[in-house]
Amino acid sequence: MSTVLQAKERKDLRHSELKKIRENGDIPAVVYGSKIESKPVFVSSADLTKTIRTAGRNGVISLDVDGNQVDVILSDYQEDCIKRDIIHVDFLAVDKSSKVTVDVRLVLTGEAAGVKDGGVLQQPVHELSITTTPDQIPPQIEMDVSNLQVGETATIADLLHQGDFTINHEEDEVIASILPPQQEEEINAGEQQEGGHPDNEEGRETQPEGKE
Repeated sequence: MSTVLQAKERKDLRHSELKKIRENGDIPAVVYGSKIESKPVFVSSADLTKTIRTAGRNGVISLDVDGNQVDVILSDYQEDCIKRDIIHVDFLAVDKSSKVTVDVRLVLTGEAAGVKDGGVLQQPVHELSITTTPDQIPPQIEMDVSNLQVGETATIADLLHQGDFTINHEEDEVIASILPPQQEEEINAGEQQEGGHPDNEEGRETQPEGKE
């Protein structure tokens, strides 16, 4: 059963009204979807926090807009970059039987054997795009890196099946690797050196056009 979150329609869309809404402890939001007309609403900041804690970041929420309930997921949100408060929310209306594509957090678990040997764990990917029905969206996807040795990499293909969803990434995409300590130093030094050779960079970019 979906968690219910109360919302009220925003009739006054002036900028000054947004400030009032936030000062009252509420958050401006928009409900949108392929089968409904986009509607500006606002929700209680405290209620939203409680709902996300209960349903999860990707859980299905029953949004009650002035008595009319619609199933939604929290599609996106904006934060105040200084206070880290949520200042605006996008709710995507969903049909529980229709598939949606969302981003889910990738969490590396376990202490890698290569890190114990002095290697440095790199995680180039922190979110994975997946497609599934709204009720099958996992809170997060986990990858156990305990057996990863220095010089080894883990890819999408190494992820164990964790639910009824499709991962929209190439199987050979690297999601974790263990660099030897000196290699990390070389990469940092290499980045600094590359900054001093803009001519070479430009030459490489323009070369393919010359061949045509």
